[in-house]
Amino acid sequence: MDRNPSPPTSDDEEGQTEESIGSTVYSKHWFFSTLTRLIEVIKKDKSQAEDDEDEISEELDEDMENDICKVWDMSMNEEVALFLKEFNAPEIFLGIISNSKSNRLTEICVGILGNMACFQETCLDISNNKDLGEVLLMLMCDTDPPTLLETTRLLLTCLSRVDVMSTWVERIRKRPTVRDNLCFIMSSSTNGDLLIKVGELVDKVFDVDEDLMIDWLKAGCQQPETPVNDIEEKPVVLGLVPSLLEASKQLKYDSPEGLDVYMHILQLVTTVDEGIQSIVQCPEDGKQIWEFLFDLTCRDLCQPDDPPLIVQEQKTILSSVLAVMSVVLSSQTEQEYTEMSKNLSLIGSLTRILENLETCQKKNEERPLSAEDEPQEEDFHLNILKDVCCEFLSNILSQLTKENILQALTEGHITEEKSLCTLRNLLPHYAVSVNSFIAVLGEADQTLSKTLKKEISVLKEDS
Repeated sequence: MDRNPSPPTSDDEEGQTEESIGSTVYSKHWFFSTLTRLIEVIKKDKSQAEDDEDEISEELDEDMENDICKVWDMSMNEEVALFLKEFNAPEIFLGIISNSKSNRLTEICVGILGNMACFQETCLDISNNKDLGEVLLMLMCDTDPPTLLETTRLLLTCLSRVDVMSTWVERIRKRPTVRDNLCFIMSSSTNGDLLIKVGELVDKVFDVDEDLMIDWLKAGCQQPETPVNDIEEKPVVLGLVPSLLEASKQLKYDSPEGLDVYMHILQLVTTVDEGIQSIVQCPEDGKQIWEFLFDLTCRDLCQPDDPPLIVQEQKTILSSVLAVMSVVLSSQTEQEYTEMSKNLSLIGSLTRILENLETCQKKNEERPLSAEDEPQEEDFHLNILKDVCCEFLSNILSQLTKENILQALTEGHITEEKSLCTLRNLLPHYAVSVNSFIAVLGEADQTLSKTLKKEISVLKEDS
């Protein structure tokens, strides 16, 4: 089916009566009947399972599917969600999910719970059901993508509510398989919608609990014990960072929004020492991360043929990418994959970002403002991008040798125009890096060095 059946309208019922749910025209009797029939179907399948496993039906009856899909659609209404809670639907769906042999039925039941979780009272009821919570986390090892998608959506919805957030974080902490299942999905799935939702879930978990993020990072760094024999060989624990990279590669061209989520996760990872070590301790992994981010910066994002205002669209992903690269560069300056001679094009890319930011700032200043106008959120994010970009560029400039500068001049990564833009943005906060760059530049191009020194004097006078 391309979509779920539409819920009944007032034409399907006789109008709002005492048998209606709240102010809706949905019939209580219809809900009772549908859920009762569903329970009977599950009981029948369970009975068949005890008699002959081969006789278990994995297909959901079409009429039954249509009706339960209507419940799914109706559960987006808060009055319906509250009615389902009073009818003890979470406990009913727990039994159905636990005994269902139909992927479609499991998906629909979890989807209904996901809709119910959008409302405070019903979310609290679902979250307080310990057995249901355990079953939902167990579903993360399911092989059915639609079921995984709905389960992830439900978990993300619950984690987004302050009053139940800690309950779910603690459950996830006590079940290490959740981490393993999420890493497996990220490293192997080609389902874009699922990868995006999984990314949002991981991002949320890391945002609310740094200790859990550290635990997950450490788990991927532990080497499996040497097996006594082949029979006792233990499965390899997937690394979190390589899993994030694989998902990012999958989403690179299919979903800019999804890629943005994964870049933010990587940025969160690099805010702790364990995260930095997980990237740089394995040279091959570090090289792959660096090359992927390098390509994003120099070949995909904010390119010469893009309009300057592109930075407003790409501001958050650029901030994340540059922040991660800056940390990696600072942590592994001697590694081959960050050898400056191979990465000089970063100077041109970072300068182009700063030039575009200047254009955006100029347009904002020229825009007429009314008394009611307040600073826009995009200005806040653009300022963050500028800060990250300047810090990264200053790190690069401080490491340049005479040979690096000669090569950059030849390849056009360093020009007078780009250097002037660099001075405007890096001074006075990064004066040490700028002075170091100009000193080395004097050995490669005295004329340009003198020009920049004069510009520095002008900037000091203006300030």
